[in-house]
Amino acid sequence: MQIGQRTLRAALATIGVGVLTASPASAYVGPGAGFAAAGGALVLVGTFALAFGIVAIWPLKAAVRWVRMRGVAKPKVKRMIVVGLDGFDPGLAKKFSEQGLMPNFKALEEQGCFAPLATAYPSISPVAWSSYATGVDASRHNIYDFLTRDPCNYLPMLSSTEIKTLPRTLNLGLAKVPFGHKVVNRLLQKSQPFWKLLGDNYVWSSIIRVPITFPAQKFKNGTLLAGMCVPDLQGTQGSFSFYSTKPRPAGQHIGGQQFTVRRSGNRIDSNLTGPHGADGSRMKCPFGVELDEATRKAKITVGDETHEVGFREYTPWMTVPFKGVTGIARFYIQDWDKDGVGIYVTPININPDDPAMPISHPFVYAIYLAKMQGPYATLGLAEDTWALNERVVDEEAFLKQAWLIFEERKKQLWDVLDKTKRGFVTVVFDTTDRISHMFYRYLDPEHPANAGKDIEKHKDVIPQLYAKMDEFLVEIRDKVKEDPETVLMIISDHGFCNFTRCVNLNSWLRDEGYLVMKDGKQTSGDYFADVDWDKTRAFTLGLTGIFINRKGREAKGTVSKGPEMDELLREIKGKLEALRDPKTGDTVVKEAFITKELHSGPYADMAPELLVGYARNYRHSWDCATGGVSEEVFSDNTKSWSGDHCVDPRLVPGVFWCNRAINTETPNIMDIAPTALDQFGVKIPAYMQGQPLFGPRKPDATPKTAPAPASRPAADPAREVVQ
Repeated sequence: MQIGQRTLRAALATIGVGVLTASPASAYVGPGAGFAAAGGALVLVGTFALAFGIVAIWPLKAAVRWVRMRGVAKPKVKRMIVVGLDGFDPGLAKKFSEQGLMPNFKALEEQGCFAPLATAYPSISPVAWSSYATGVDASRHNIYDFLTRDPCNYLPMLSSTEIKTLPRTLNLGLAKVPFGHKVVNRLLQKSQPFWKLLGDNYVWSSIIRVPITFPAQKFKNGTLLAGMCVPDLQGTQGSFSFYSTKPRPAGQHIGGQQFTVRRSGNRIDSNLTGPHGADGSRMKCPFGVELDEATRKAKITVGDETHEVGFREYTPWMTVPFKGVTGIARFYIQDWDKDGVGIYVTPININPDDPAMPISHPFVYAIYLAKMQGPYATLGLAEDTWALNERVVDEEAFLKQAWLIFEERKKQLWDVLDKTKRGFVTVVFDTTDRISHMFYRYLDPEHPANAGKDIEKHKDVIPQLYAKMDEFLVEIRDKVKEDPETVLMIISDHGFCNFTRCVNLNSWLRDEGYLVMKDGKQTSGDYFADVDWDKTRAFTLGLTGIFINRKGREAKGTVSKGPEMDELLREIKGKLEALRDPKTGDTVVKEAFITKELHSGPYADMAPELLVGYARNYRHSWDCATGGVSEEVFSDNTKSWSGDHCVDPRLVPGVFWCNRAINTETPNIMDIAPTALDQFGVKIPAYMQGQPLFGPRKPDATPKTAPAPASRPAADPAREVVQ
């Protein structure tokens, strides 16, 4: 699925990739008339009753499952709960525990265990959480990054999801008559999640916001609310809006849309931008802001709703009506002084009370949650990291938003714990990851992003984050109680390290003669605009790997698979591992992995041929990730996005706490799926590469279907807490 260029910028911005050039507007989802035609139909035909019907028949379904389970599976436990704290880092956890900030995690470790959790290769969330769900590596679940390239034209594609609009036709035999459009959603992740196998054996699963679950896939005996890669209503991965009476700096606005508005007396009126309508143009929804200078409060009106909020206070979620479809958004007055007013609006989320796309299974489950708990964020990457990177909001606004979303997620966890007395429960919290990305610089006074700034105000944000998760653990354990038949795990998909220096590997490939520019040009804009593919042998896109321009795979391939490609890979690998930063003299790449030597699954052939295991402090530059070629290879990272994990996976393991001892000191994220199956008496498929964490463990000999031992490392013993 090729992504439109403006929309790609918004998608990449939310995952930490910026784009600096202008280009035509288009949308990768492009739902168009599909939204208008299908928008609220199901809700209008009784979904309210259906949603509450889920609750009403829950005890009956549980009883039926219990009877059927007796003949199918023999569970060893009553319930297994896995709480995901995305990006929680074992080194920081150890440091803050020693400082007395995490006594409850320390108690959990003493009761059961704590260990670094080996993450996926590459160490990036869509890959790691896919391995969590399937028990296999990237070459078997087909997710290597947020992005891949379309080999037909070298343009970027989302790796996990295909969403497109197709014409509807009525087949009359002699002719097909068009009558509107339909939206087609397809999950590109391969293999199968372990909760599907549990459901086939009548074990109930409640799955909340696990990444790479959109569109929500059907499975027996369970509910699911989709996470990472759920789009906003514009069809992007998160496009904020900012309306200001002040002139804004000229240039490209990354990750959102910025508008200059006029104040008339005490009022500001403008429009929110929505999805494409039936005529192909973007739909608009008017809103108004009435300012009271005396009280410093504002009344904000959208559709039939009006809410009064104070300066720098978020509105509740407000329904944003478009023709045939509704979304939800929050408003926040960021600026209000003698120079003017600035109003931030979150990306317009799919309305969970009236879903325009399949964000849950069953479809009415999202509606049920909205009816029971009120509206909540549905965007896959809901915390607006790029609004802070662009400085349209400040750290205070970002933290307020992140903790509001955290509280919504807690309500969802409490609900599934109450409803799932037997079976499997997992809920993933993103707040830990997003705050770590944006505030890591405050752990390092010398970080380039801190230049000329007062860092005292936010220097304790990350320690406080870890302390707050310790308090959250108390709440979880109070809900779970001390039930000997309940297994509780707290895990993360990866850890974190400092990100101070950007590396444009496309520029390095150019300098080494592997990537060739057109007409003697030295630089290129996004999407390889000025690359000569007839002479190029290697290129990079996304955050994790280098592709070989292969004959028979890429449209203008120049390198033959076999000895020629193998020799080229060895050559590039050797040069990368010898690369030094001219500013610091430090090694840039800890290890470059040849993918086929690491992974042997069926989808490795379409993956990057080299996975770049950066050393601490380094990562792909913002423009490199979108196919840009800059003049210089190295640059300082001055963005608020200052911590990262797209490095050698051995440097950024996740965390693993459990209320029981396990059978290894080096658990792997692929071990969770077979452990869940084993605990509920379900046969573990032979293709799974992880091992159960309880009971006897198989010898260390690698099964023929598993990756080489290098892909299952323990944490680096020399790892430092802050780099």
